Amino acid sequence: MKWRCSVCGYVHDGDEAPDRCPKCGAPKEKFTKIESDKEQLIERARFTNNLHMQLSGILDEVLEIAAKGIDDNLDPGCVAIFKAAQKSAWELKQSIKAEIETHISKGKWG
Repeated sequence: MKWRCSVCGYVHDGDEAPDRCPKCGAPKEKFTKIESDKEQLIERARFTNNLHMQLSGILDEVLEIAAKGIDDNLDPGCVAIFKAAQKSAWELKQSIKAEIETHISKGKWG
């Protein structure tokens, strides 16, 4: 079962709500049970959101490598490849942020 704190939105997994919210300290009475269909959506979104975060971390590495390649400035062809990698990685990271924000706004986070 999942429970949501009505004060801060924290999602707790367990047979019952916690005595106090770990995030904001709200009492147990401030938790509401999450409906089973929304519970399943949260589980699926947790998996996908984790994949998004892993991909974002890898894209951070791409950005670092691309910056080194641009700084190295061996020749125009190499610099063009590193700049393209930098642009693509940045755009993907921004898309990931937007997608996660969409998940949060639809309650698919917790």
